[in-house]
This record gives sequence, C-alpha cells and structure tokens, in this order.
Amino acid sequence: MTQSGDRHPKGLYVLFATEMWERFSFYSMIALFTLYLRDPVEGFGWEAKDATTLYANYIMFVYLSPLIGGWLADKFLGYRRAVMIGGFFFMAGHLLLSIQSLPVVYLALACLVIGNGFFKPNVSTMVGNLYPEGSHLKDRAYNIFYMGINIGAAAAPIVAEVVKAYFGVHVAFAVAAFGMLISVWILWQFKRYIEEPAPAPAKPAEFDFEKALATVDVPPPTSSKPGPQAIDLVPDNRRMGALVVIYLVVIVFWMVFHQNGSTMTYWADENTAWNVSGTLSNFINPAWVILLTFPLVGFWKWLDSKGMEPATPTKMVFGMIFTGLAFLILFVAAKVGEASVTGADPYAFEVSPLWLVGAYGVLTLGELMLSPMGLSLVSKVAPVSKRGLMMGGWFVATGIGNKLTQIGVFWTQWLHSTFWLMLAVAALIMSVVLFFLLKPLKKAMPGI
Repeated sequence: MTQSGDRHPKGLYVLFATEMWERFSFYSMIALFTLYLRDPVEGFGWEAKDATTLYANYIMFVYLSPLIGGWLADKFLGYRRAVMIGGFFFMAGHLLLSIQSLPVVYLALACLVIGNGFFKPNVSTMVGNLYPEGSHLKDRAYNIFYMGINIGAAAAPIVAEVVKAYFGVHVAFAVAAFGMLISVWILWQFKRYIEEPAPAPAKPAEFDFEKALATVDVPPPTSSKPGPQAIDLVPDNRRMGALVVIYLVVIVFWMVFHQNGSTMTYWADENTAWNVSGTLSNFINPAWVILLTFPLVGFWKWLDSKGMEPATPTKMVFGMIFTGLAFLILFVAAKVGEASVTGADPYAFEVSPLWLVGAYGVLTLGELMLSPMGLSLVSKVAPVSKRGLMMGGWFVATGIGNKLTQIGVFWTQWLHSTFWLMLAVAALIMSVVLFFLLKPLKKAMPGI
C-alpha cells in the first residue's frame, strides 16, 4: 500500500517483521553451522579448514543467487510470490539440517541458497515499492527496515546457543526453521498492506532526448508529493550503469566492514582487557544499529525540513568516511598497545575495550549511511521492470566484498596497527573516489 505525506505505510512494518524473522532464521544457522560440522558427536568431526571452506563456498553462493531470484521476480513471479517461495525453501533447508546426514546437509545448503535467492533481493525491493516514485521517505524507510535485520541478527546467536545447550544442535536448526515460518506467516497474513507494482509495458515508450537534456540537471524536488521525476527521462542503461559504478565502489566497504566477523573478533578476544569471549563483540554492531537508527532517521528528517537533506550518493560518501575513521580509531588503539609491549611478541598487549566499542559506533554510522542507503538507491534508480535484478546485483557486490575479507590473512603477518591503517586508507580512498564521481552520478540519477 503506497502512502503520501510524511507517514510511513503499514506495509513497512510488515516487511520489517518479515525480514527480522528471516534474519533470525539465517543467523541462527550461521551461528551453529561450522561448529556443527566440527562436532564429533552431533555433527561429523570435520577439521576447521574443511568446515571453513564449505562455509565460505555457501556464503559465496548465498550472495550470488539473488541476481537470479531478482530476475525471476521481475519477469515471471512478482516480488511477494518470490519471497514466499524463498521462505519455504529456507524452512526446508533448516529442517533438513536437523537430520544428521552429510548428503542431507548438502541438500539443505542448496535449499538455503535457493531460498535466499528468492527472498533477499525481493523483500528489499518490496520496501521501495511501498513509496511513490521520488519519495523523500525511502532513505528513512530503509534505515528502519535495516534495524529489523539487526534485531534478528542480534537475537539469533543467543537463542541458538541456549537451545543448543538444552536440547542439542538439531533442535536449534528446527527453531531456525520455525523463525522462518513466522516470517512467511506475517507476510501472508498482512499481505493486504503490500501492493505489487503494475507490470511494465512490453515496449518502452520512445525516449525524448531533448527533454532529457533539458531536465537532467533538475535539483532534487522540495515536495514529497509524487509526480513526474527527472530520472524517468534518463535511459535505463544509463541508470543501471550508474548503479554498477556504485556497486564497484561499495565492494571495498564490504571488504572492510565484514572484518567484524574475523579480525575485529580476534582483536576483541586477544587484545582487549575484558573477561568475556570475543564472540560477545559480534553483538556490539547490531546494538549500535538499534541505538543509532532512530536518531539518524530523525536527523535526516530535520535536515529535510530545512531543505538540506543530502542526496543518497552524498550520504554514501559520508558513510565511507565514517568507515575509514572507525579503523583509524583502531589504528590509534593498536599504536597505544604496541607502545606498551615489553617482550618480543608485538601482539602481546591489551587495551581498553572502549576503543573497540567506540570504533564500532563510528563504523555503524558508516554502515547506516551505506548499506540501507544502497538498498534505497537501487529502489529509486533501477527501472521498475528491473528492480529485482538490480537489487540482486547489490547483493552480488556484497558477496564479492565478503570474499575479499580474506585480506585478513595479513592479520598475523603485519603489525595490528599497520593492518588497521591499511583498512582505513582503503575506505578513505574510496570515499574520495565516490566524491569525484558524484557529479556524473547525479546526472545519471537526477533528483535522487
């Protein structure tokens, strides 16, 4: 159901809950899977390297499959139907994992890859479709939607660990399937709040180049009322090309950001002075997302009331800057720690965990200006008939960035300060690149 004015439609909260429970299901499996493979009693007693290899391959295909799922939704299925299909594949995959059989594990992973391909790009596309073209509320909507992702991600490992401790890992996988059932039920029960867009015409209307040239530099509209937008006059291939440029830039963001699952966890476990496992550090980021989302949404709203809200690509520039600054904080922390080393081991130091908590806070600001903004940008710029495909492209870029997190192999080869500095410089360089690309990008996506 679309909306007007400054209120978000009820459909946003339906999709918020749908995605929250899907992410609960997804991250429950993630929290359990490699430990399950290595468990000699409930699992298969695999070596760590073998479990890690299978997990890495699974994640790679998870982020490649949305490209196909998005295209199928665009062409044949529709977004809501595709999401429902994805949900059932997810449930099947998690239920299969509750059976201790190696061939069944591979079948389960195939189901989960297919499920994610149908679910992930299309539920994100549905959020944007709730709003009229040109709506200034889309950025804020994706920030709110993104918080649902992180609530699910934060709850999942806690519930999974408790269920595993009391009932075993196979029951924990079944609980993940139950979470997915709730997700699908919510979408079905409240589907009346979500409208599918009208199908695009088989042949696009003739493009008026003279009119496009006259309007391509039109500034962003000051009114939230839907109406003809300058971007509609930009050829589809130019708009899609601009999105691909964005994808290439943010690959670096994902490479840097997803150190939170590896080197930042090692840092928490080995180089911070606290009494808990580094596993706890994985809760810091979702906690910051929950704390910062509504203040940031309020800030964008206040800027909009003053006519000063930046365009989405500009927000992404600031996102890359904050990402770089986060790792500069860790660089300083590492220098402080390294200066305190008295023995031969340059890694034998501990610093206050507040360095890590602060770095995560700044990193989360960068994340909130990049990840949900990217989803919003795809929704606003991609041609209506190709939104699912282009949303899938965003997740492919995410997958490539995840693969590049293997840069973490230098964690034990370089000083920690050098490693953090390298990540900071990479992010800041890409912020400069994106800044200089703003002018041509804004011409390809005017009014965004």
